[in-house]
Parts: sequence; structure tokens; C-alpha cells
Amino acid sequence: MNKLLTSLAPAVCAIGLLATAASAQDLPVGVNEQVISEGEAIFKGAGTCFACHGQDAKGVPNLGADLTDDEWTHADGTYDAIVATINSGAQAASGAVMPPKGGPNLTEAQVKAVAAYVWSLANK
Repeated sequence: MNKLLTSLAPAVCAIGLLATAASAQDLPVGVNEQVISEGEAIFKGAGTCFACHGQDAKGVPNLGADLTDDEWTHADGTYDAIVATINSGAQAASGAVMPPKGGPNLTEAQVKAVAAYVWSLANK
């Protein structure tokens, strides 16, 4: 039995490495786990995104949409479309307005980090 497990170990490790590589390849260009983590910190902090979308990004009634599902109002759910929506702002059906960059003067790198985090929420 031990001989069988020993002989299978390299194959199991290779499969694990391939799965990790595949998931990393599924991220948008320029996005990695560190960028997503930075985006989460901005979303929940200086970006003030949480004020309308909630700390859990599930939305606040009459203010901001749930960003954790696969339903998109102002974008098609792609990373580039989320970046564009954050940069340009949006108006909710309730009449609430998300100003460009969410209001704070975020840098382009910060906008992209927040977009990476938001993209990751619906693509887990």
C-alpha cells in the first residue's frame, strides 16, 4: 500500500501544480492575489466603496448593488468593464449616483486594484 501511495505522489503533486497554474491564468492580465487584496483594503477603506456596497459587498438597499453575484447593471462583469465603470461612475435605478472613481481621488492603480477585488467576488 505504501509503495502505491509513494508512486502516486508525484502525479498528485503535478495535478495540484497544474490546478494552481490554471487558476492563476484565469485572472485578468495584470491581476494577482496581492492586487486583489490591495483592492479589498481600498474598497473597505479609503475608497469608501463600502458606504454604498457594504463591507461584505452585498449591497446597501437603495444605494449600491450587490457585487458578489453574477448580475451586472453597468458592466458586463469583465475586469476591463469594471475598471471603466469605476472610472466613469454610474447611476443606480434608485437614483443614487456613484461619482467617477467612487468619489475619492483614487489613482489609476487603486481603481484597477478595486476592480480586481470586485471582479474576484463574482468569479470565485
